[in-house]
Amino acid sequence: MNGKRTRIINDPSDLVPLLQAFGSEVHKKVFDELCKDWRTEAELAELIGDDQMVSRSVDMLRKSGLVETKWRVPQPGQSPEKEYHSTYSRVQANFWATMEDLSELIRLTFMSEEDLRGITASLRKQVEAGNTSLSNLSRELGLSQVFIRGVAKRAHGLNVRGQRVELSED
Repeated sequence: MNGKRTRIINDPSDLVPLLQAFGSEVHKKVFDELCKDWRTEAELAELIGDDQMVSRSVDMLRKSGLVETKWRVPQPGQSPEKEYHSTYSRVQANFWATMEDLSELIRLTFMSEEDLRGITASLRKQVEAGNTSLSNLSRELGLSQVFIRGVAKRAHGLNVRGQRVELSED
């Protein structure tokens, strides 16, 4: 089975979803269960006990690329369900960052949803208006490119593609 793959991190903003995943007891439990076997959200909720947090954990782990998805073949008469499994069992980090950038990313990781809401809304508004370039977004918002990349990796509905921030369907 899968699980012997190594996640290679070349961008310090990739630390944001990793630190989020392992900075929360529920996210960590969900990830640990997904390391053991393929599980549906319902199975995870039964094991962990919090439907809403399990759903948030799975979404966050999926967005960060830490879990993979497939459809479970149903029993006759039942609907198919998505099931999840961890993608990686190891990590290798190969990047440099200034202490200022690293401190911004760590602060961003543990920033409350409420504190992040305004920044995310401003970023989303710029991207919806067609301003997707990291350098232009940095200039317009007065934030570092590293911080903007981290916000986009944490926020729902935004993705980073190269030097651009884009809207996503999820």
